[in-house]
Amino acid sequence: MIKVRVGADARAAKGWLGAHRWLLLRRLSQLGIVALFLAGPWFGLWLVKGNLASSLTLGVLPLTDPYVALQLLLAGHAPRTTLLLGAAIVLVFYLLVGGRSYCAWVCPLNPVTDAAAWLRRRFGIRTSSRLSRDTRFWLLAMTLVVALVSGSIAWELVNPVSLTQRALIFGGLAAWAVVFAVFAFDLFVVQHGWCGHLCPVGAFYSLPGRLSVLRVVAVQRSACNDCADCYAVCPEFTIIKPALKAVDGAGPVIQSSQCTNCGRCIDVCSKDVFGFGTRWSREDAAALHRRAAAEAG
Repeated sequence: MIKVRVGADARAAKGWLGAHRWLLLRRLSQLGIVALFLAGPWFGLWLVKGNLASSLTLGVLPLTDPYVALQLLLAGHAPRTTLLLGAAIVLVFYLLVGGRSYCAWVCPLNPVTDAAAWLRRRFGIRTSSRLSRDTRFWLLAMTLVVALVSGSIAWELVNPVSLTQRALIFGGLAAWAVVFAVFAFDLFVVQHGWCGHLCPVGAFYSLPGRLSVLRVVAVQRSACNDCADCYAVCPEFTIIKPALKAVDGAGPVIQSSQCTNCGRCIDVCSKDVFGFGTRWSREDAAALHRRAAAEAG
């Protein structure tokens, strides 16, 4: 069964651009980051040197993936000051904007897994395979143990995120094979299989996400018409209900550290229920008034 309705109401209410605003911004972010890394080897314009694991921007700003830095420390490597500084800068940034914002706004593998998710919805692909979403945390622990025992960051040799960037910049059949394998796994085996169930990178970034300031907020949840489009597009759909339906008296803020701040729930909602806010956001006065009127009527 082909399902084409997801987001149709939003497109009718806000127009195509309005219903894809955050998605387009994410793609621009992802493409822009890849372009910065491509500019050096392709055009000799070395604005950024390095890769997503560790880079130097304009010869001044060090940025280091704190997950990679942790693996290096466990592997027994003596860290340079720039590496620790770069990791601290990145960690503070994601404490502000949400750790798994990395997954939606930076990760070069995200468009691949998004494409698989779109095709599953478009063609109604259903599979019976299941994985626990906690599996990614077990894999995260395993990669850290491997670093400790082996004295190397062996995970980065097979990390699909790193291999995707490597494939885009340098090519290579093996790297592209891993990218295709992730796409096929998400499309035919487990829905949101890689990002939602297995990726230790996302698991790591969800940890600072527990304290992040920027949040998706259902500030006008009383306007919800139960179309369920937000559930359909969310890669972590189980996180929406508490904020949207006030489960156990929950406030309108999506508190889960698994939220990627992708903004797709904002895009596809024709009633503008969702928006970006902070962890201290509350429902707006108009929404509260509508709810009180509905309950009184």
